Amino acid sequence: MKTGVYFCKCGTNIADKIDAVKIRESLLRQDPGIHFSTVDFMCSEEGKEAVAKDLAENRVERVVISACSPRDHETTFMRVLSKAGLNPYLMQMVNVREQIAWVTEDSGRATDKADRYIRAAVRRVQLHDALQKKEIDICPDVLVIGAGPAGLKAALSIAGSGRKVVLVEKSPVIGGLPVRFEELFPTMECGPCMLEPLLGDVLHGEYAENIELLTMAEVTGVVGSYGNFAAKISQRPRFVDMQVCIGCAECIEPCPVSAKNTFNSGMNDRKAISFPFAGALPNAPFVDEKLCIALQGGECRKCREACPVEGAIIFDDSAKVFERNIGAIIVAVGSDLYDCTKLPQLGYGKLDNIHTSMEFERIMASNGPTDGEIRTTAGNAPASVAIIHCVGSLDPKHKEYCSGVCCQYAFKFNHLIEKKLPGTRVCHFYKELVIPGKDEFGLYHQARSNPQATFVRYDDIQNLSVAGGAEGTIIQYQDNSGKSGSVKADMVILCPAVVPAEDSGRLGTVLEAGQDRAGFFEELHGRLDSAQSKIRGVFLAGTCQSPMDIQKAMNQGMAASGYILSGLVAGRKLEIQPVNAEVDARRCSGCRVCVAVCPYTAISFDPEKKVAVVNDVLCQGCGTCVAACPSAAIKGNHYTNAEILAEIEEVLK
Repeated sequence: MKTGVYFCKCGTNIADKIDAVKIRESLLRQDPGIHFSTVDFMCSEEGKEAVAKDLAENRVERVVISACSPRDHETTFMRVLSKAGLNPYLMQMVNVREQIAWVTEDSGRATDKADRYIRAAVRRVQLHDALQKKEIDICPDVLVIGAGPAGLKAALSIAGSGRKVVLVEKSPVIGGLPVRFEELFPTMECGPCMLEPLLGDVLHGEYAENIELLTMAEVTGVVGSYGNFAAKISQRPRFVDMQVCIGCAECIEPCPVSAKNTFNSGMNDRKAISFPFAGALPNAPFVDEKLCIALQGGECRKCREACPVEGAIIFDDSAKVFERNIGAIIVAVGSDLYDCTKLPQLGYGKLDNIHTSMEFERIMASNGPTDGEIRTTAGNAPASVAIIHCVGSLDPKHKEYCSGVCCQYAFKFNHLIEKKLPGTRVCHFYKELVIPGKDEFGLYHQARSNPQATFVRYDDIQNLSVAGGAEGTIIQYQDNSGKSGSVKADMVILCPAVVPAEDSGRLGTVLEAGQDRAGFFEELHGRLDSAQSKIRGVFLAGTCQSPMDIQKAMNQGMAASGYILSGLVAGRKLEIQPVNAEVDARRCSGCRVCVAVCPYTAISFDPEKKVAVVNDVLCQGCGTCVAACPSAAIKGNHYTNAEILAEIEEVLK
């Protein structure tokens, strides 16, 4: 086979250090049949045309490009080969600019190194296989798991392009946590008001017909790969027909059964049939099967008797299972708050008037348990409030990371307390203050300038303790200078660390998507690709990936949408790169070591044939399985053992 070596002078970048004439002579001594050509600025249009013409005229069968970094121009020259009618994988590129010319002062040494590298590339490229890309049909529709701000934004963006979206939400209400917040930092904008246009568009907007909303539902199974997933979705019965119900709430008052309302953090009661909270969307109540007398075999039918719309309440409703074909999945399941009972010295769960930030949000909300009035359990307005930052955060015994948003909502609390209860003393206990952004500093400066606000910095949460007594709640502390003191507070607000959602582990197992050491869904790259998981076709949006504010969550939802809209185009086939792993079934012993080590879960085990099977769509060609296989049954296409060893041998000559 005829091998062509194309040497780019790159102006003086390469030519000043590497002698192309000596390289040519060395190559021809090794193989007189080698075709050698020098080109100025090979990546230019003139250079590419010259190479393509030369390839055709000299009938070159294998190509070595001696130029700059493959990261810059490998795909450029692969296109040149394709244009000339050659298989693009019959090319090997040598980086003589960055790896030799730019880092080797002596011209003689640089030429010798380049000679070795190019000879090695010639040996290697002669062993290359003519790999072929594959194309498969795709489904352009999308599954979005979680109907918080990030999930809603992503669903609406994709639906607006004409795609079908299956939007799955495990609770009876959409909008996530922000719809339960009366005001949002940093501009004190009403949470439900801000999200209402988005909620309205998803439910009734121009593209709502492209969105299939399944509330009270969970994804229980996913098979397939990018472009061709099949998802199984289980939906709990609502016992209310959302298409018939008019949301009048006439059914709620007659219900004789009450229990703690989890949507208000258990601070008030709800009926067996009720709305999660006033203003919740979809505008239809739901029935708690465990509370309802009728659903437990009793005779009560009071809610149905009070309902003015026939057929709205359906006691014979049952769980449903849906199967949907989709091409991509966006995970936007949100997050939870750290369990404050794991810091018993703070008194949460044991003393009255100690609340988490979520509970205090609901206390301040006009549709919350106290109608927006800040009151102690005795019904009085607190004269003093303590806000404890970093509860569980920045702590190796609990959560090492900073949740980022806690400081900002703590200063929002300061603002709202000052607004609703002028003159109330507020004491901030903090470990660190984190206030990024161009608008966020406003609430901080307001808190600092409030004469009723004081700040105490501590080093370790163990240096704080909360106790109840005859005089009320007392916070004993030791500040970061070692000074001890105490503060009396009628109410204590804890700002816990943001942690992964409770069912993240289960969902991660279903999707085979990895989680990081903190339990959040693991991104492909923390800075470059935080909206992609390590499973191709599974994307991440919002706080399921990391603690973040609404702005970042929305942006990540849009980023995930952008990846999908550009990668899965209706009518276009999905192109699969051939640089991947390949199992030789005759050699495979079925040990499954490769299944365990694959970072992309691209390898499965066929129990009938008792061999490992590589999914070409998921495989990224990293070679981990090739190195791990004890039977040498796996080949890495374009990086075979023979190719790599031939290259090494020639360099060492």
